[in-house]
Amino acid sequence: MPGDHPPGHHVTVDPSGVDVMARLDDGWCSALDRNTMRCTIYSVRPQVCRDYAMGGPDCLSERSAWFAPRA
Repeated sequence: MPGDHPPGHHVTVDPSGVDVMARLDDGWCSALDRNTMRCTIYSVRPQVCRDYAMGGPDCLSERSAWFAPRA
C-alpha cells in the first residue's frame, strides 16, 4: 500500500506486478522469525499486517495450525 515502507529485501513482485511481502519456502512471510513466530519488522510492517489483528480468530487459527503436532 502507498505509505508502507518495509525493508526492500522483504518485498517481491507478484505475477500481476504488485509489490507483496516475500515468502520463504515454508510459505510464511520472510519477516517472520520462525523461532518466536514474531514479526522482525513490526514497527514498519505493512498496513495489511497492521489490519490482521494479533490474537484475532484468523491469527489464532493460523498459529494453531502451525504449532499442531506433525506426523
